Amino acid sequence: MTEAIIGFLTGILASMGLGGGFILVVWLTLFENVGQKSAQGINVLFFLPIAFIALILHLKNHLVNKTLVKKMLFGGILGAIIGTVGSNLIANDLLRKLFALFLIAFGLRELFSANPAKDAKKA
Repeated sequence: MTEAIIGFLTGILASMGLGGGFILVVWLTLFENVGQKSAQGINVLFFLPIAFIALILHLKNHLVNKTLVKKMLFGGILGAIIGTVGSNLIANDLLRKLFALFLIAFGLRELFSANPAKDAKKA
């Protein structure tokens, strides 16, 4: 039952673009004792159908900047390939620590940086 609730909550967050994958990976590694690489693989498999549904809804509501997507898509695909190959070359423990550092850095940035979207609305 707990897994269904976590799946539900991370699905909501992921479809909103709010980091559901972070929560799922953290949950899997800390509470389900899943290895970092396996948790990342589960996260990708979990995310694909959610992303597809969210994409359809975002397209319907005209919330996707297709020009920006076209500019970023090749780099994103290339980055995904390099990241996947690279993660297979890194030990699970080191990968877990790098992920933790990334989360800390991202969290600190969010806490202490100005919000550009909020500032743009004021102007």
